[in-house]
Amino acid sequence: MSFFTDTFLIFRRQLRLSLRNPAWVIIGLIQPILYLVFFGPLLTRIAGGGLPGFPPGNSYSFFVPGLLIQLGLFGAAFVGFAIIADWRAGVIERFRVTPVSRTALLLGRALREVANMVFQALIITVLAVPLGLTVPLVDVLLAYLLFSLVALMATTLSYGLALQIRNEAALGPMINALAQPVMLLGGVLLPLALAPLWIQRVADWNPFFWATSAMRALFAGQAGNPAVWKGLIIVLGMATLAVAWSARLFARSLR
Repeated sequence: MSFFTDTFLIFRRQLRLSLRNPAWVIIGLIQPILYLVFFGPLLTRIAGGGLPGFPPGNSYSFFVPGLLIQLGLFGAAFVGFAIIADWRAGVIERFRVTPVSRTALLLGRALREVANMVFQALIITVLAVPLGLTVPLVDVLLAYLLFSLVALMATTLSYGLALQIRNEAALGPMINALAQPVMLLGGVLLPLALAPLWIQRVADWNPFFWATSAMRALFAGQAGNPAVWKGLIIVLGMATLAVAWSARLFARSLR
C-alpha cells in the first residue's frame, strides 16, 4: 500500500472511533462558545473606543479568528494523553507487526484530530454570524486551510511531547506552561498593538502570532494582505517540522 493509502486507512479508523463517542468533540466546544458569548460583547464596547489594533467594523471579525487559533492551540495541545494511553495499553506495541508506514500511523491519527477541530471551528463561525460576523466564502475557506495547518502543528507537537515524556502527570503541567505564553503572545484575545514594544518583538518569534494575523486578514476579506502568505508559509514550515519530529519519535518507539 502507498503512504497516502495507509494514512487514509488510519484516518478512517480513528474517525470512526470518534463518531462512536462524540462527547469529547462537544466538550471541546464549551470553552470557545463561552468566550464567544461572554467575552465577545466586551470587545464590542472596547473596539468602539477606537483603540489601536482594532479594525473598523464588527468586532467579531477580529475576535473569531483569534478564537479559532486558540481552539487550534488548546484543542490540540492535550491530544498527547491519548497516545500515552495507547502506549500503556499496548496498542502502540502491536503496530510493530504491521507493514503500514510509521509516519502514516501517526499522521492518520493527527488528521482525525484536525478534522474534529475543523468541525468545531465551523460551528463557532456559524454561531458568530447572528452576532454580526461577515466574511467572504473564498476567504473563510482559505482561513480553514490555515486553521488546519495550525491544528496539525499543535497536534503533532503534543504527540512528540507525549512520546518523549510518557507520563500524564508531567505532560499536563508542561503543556500548560508552554501553551499559556504562546497564546498570550499570539494576540488571540486582544491586539498586540496595545502591548509594550518589547512584547511585540518577542511575539514576532511566535508562529501563532503570524497565524492569528493571517486569520484576521482573511476574516476581514483581505486575502491579498502580505500577512496572509507570511502566516501560511510560517505555519506550513512549522507543521512540516512538527510532523517530521513526532513521526521520528513514533517510529523509534516501535523499534
